Amino acid sequence: MLDDLKKLLGIKDDKQDDVLLLIISGTKKRLKALLGGVEPPDELSYIVLDVSVIRFNRIGSEGLASHTVEGESQSWDSDDFSGYKQDIQTWIDAQKEAKRGRVRFL
Repeated sequence: MLDDLKKLLGIKDDKQDDVLLLIISGTKKRLKALLGGVEPPDELSYIVLDVSVIRFNRIGSEGLASHTVEGESQSWDSDDFSGYKQDIQTWIDAQKEAKRGRVRFL
């Protein structure tokens, strides 16, 4: 995932790898929490990658909701995962459906 993130960000060296790995780790942990404690599956890895790009691009602007300089305005969503809530819920619902009607012996 680190290599893919670096490609998306246009980073060709290893100087920022520690920061990128920290961002990836934090993003995975947050997604895990949104999934109810379930480790994020491969089919949702695009969310980790996309949100990691968002978080990297906001370094130095944490906590800001908007910023305006000489007529150029930028604003950020307060929840980096807001664009993926429906995808996450769809995955959760599919897991519930898959478990329905099963019998498990322990």
